[in-house]
Amino acid sequence: MRILHTSDWHLGRSLHGVDLLQHQRAFLEHLEQLVIDRSVDVLLVAGDIYDRAIPPVEAVTLLSESLSRLAAHTRVILAPGNHDSAIRLGFGAAMLRDGIDIRADIARVGEPVLVDDADGTVAFYPLPYLDPDTARGVLGSDDAPLARSHAAVMGAALDLVRADLVARRAHGPVRSVVAAHAFVIGGAASDSERDIRIGGVDAVPASLFDDFDYVALGHLHGAQRVGSSTGPGRLRYSGSPLAYSFSERDQVKSCVLVELSAEGSVQLELVPTPVPRRLVDVTGTMEQLLGPAGAHAVDAWVRATVTDDVRPSELYATLARRFPHLLVWSHAPANRADEVRAAAVTAVSDPVEVSSEFLEYATGTPATARERELIAAANEAALAAETSA
Repeated sequence: MRILHTSDWHLGRSLHGVDLLQHQRAFLEHLEQLVIDRSVDVLLVAGDIYDRAIPPVEAVTLLSESLSRLAAHTRVILAPGNHDSAIRLGFGAAMLRDGIDIRADIARVGEPVLVDDADGTVAFYPLPYLDPDTARGVLGSDDAPLARSHAAVMGAALDLVRADLVARRAHGPVRSVVAAHAFVIGGAASDSERDIRIGGVDAVPASLFDDFDYVALGHLHGAQRVGSSTGPGRLRYSGSPLAYSFSERDQVKSCVLVELSAEGSVQLELVPTPVPRRLVDVTGTMEQLLGPAGAHAVDAWVRATVTDDVRPSELYATLARRFPHLLVWSHAPANRADEVRAAAVTAVSDPVEVSSEFLEYATGTPATARERELIAAANEAALAAETSA
């Protein structure tokens, strides 16, 4: 069976104020052509289809049109990620046309989408993003409550998957594919992934996914293999199809083409996705950037750092004329390079640590254990409010 694994489309997202919808449309057109050209049997999307719980109308329209075209050529299986609203994405799932399956209900994690080919049956288990505060109430019980952690709820979900798989294999061979949206230990993060820490922990061990033929992961934006399993990368992130931060500027964006054999072994091919425009960092004096040192970046999305000792007049205007697609600019004099500077805060920074450091800066004393508890609770309440919006 030929499976195309993708994730983290983030439809409706912008890049430093630049609307990316036209580039996301180009990616989905590329995806449709890839499905046709490579005779893909199943398109598997491992979460973060939208960029936020309430996506813009244009993003909803784009998804609807794209799914309709894709389903004309292949079976499409989707699960929501932490950016999606599971309720909104899953609304009307039972009424969708044949060939499209959206699994947004946590209570159905042990129920597979079954797809047959000449070699038999493949059981696909698309797991929606499992927020611990929500999932442990569904997957646990009063007699056996689950810990408030990503590992606990993911483990409980996969126990249900294994139980279903064992029951099915009692009647004959069944191959297995799991799709999960999570931060698996060993994965390399980028600046553009939203923090999912609950109780101060956001990662799950790769060992939870033992025993499955292929695990299609979503959440991390760089294509990568995780875990220590043998073979060509049985646990893999497809990564996002576009770069959503300058920390991703050197990543090769791709989808994963999975050849699943009759015995359950896999062969993988990373298929590059279209690059709408390169992301480039340029650093130097204004004279250098206006000269040969900046020539390679004039057609790229640019983050420019000007190192003149004195801030040049009309800094932005001058840079914008040189770099028509300038997105980020700053002045960092070279003669201050040795000074102590505040650490940059990015999407992967621990919000509890950032807030605690600010509290220490403002008060002159480190945050107490109780203050850190209150900061963590406030952060998690904000995350929950955003998810349920």
